[in-house]
Amino acid sequence: MSNQHQGSCLCGGVQFELTGEFDKFFLCHCQRCQKGTGSVHAANLFSHPQQFKWLKGEELVTTYRLPDTRHSRSFCSNCGSAVPTYVEKLGLAVVPAGCLDTEVDKVPDARIYVGSAASWTKRLDNIPSFDQFIPSPDSAGGKD
Repeated sequence: MSNQHQGSCLCGGVQFELTGEFDKFFLCHCQRCQKGTGSVHAANLFSHPQQFKWLKGEELVTTYRLPDTRHSRSFCSNCGSAVPTYVEKLGLAVVPAGCLDTEVDKVPDARIYVGSAASWTKRLDNIPSFDQFIPSPDSAGGKD
């Protein structure tokens, strides 16, 4: 298991490095994470901030903190991709798993706030799965 991780945003303008193991890995189904990711849940890894450093583009990072909560998220101001956030109240760096360029060996520790999960996520076990995008018969067949 590697303890060196690199990550970046979609446009490559923001790059970072993290050394050490991740303390926790949560799939969070709260409504704040749903809205912040535009998806069914956030997949966040937690680490001590002294293990983290920006390699490029720190000036492109914008952080939104929801007032009167611990909820915050950082993103690249160029492409909007989620990037790590330091959460002062927790004393931890929160690293969105999807922004990592290196493999994560850690399995999520838990699904949290499942009471807020979208109802349709409970019916996904029997739907078809594909290795790539399948355009509809009437689509133009554009790139992903």
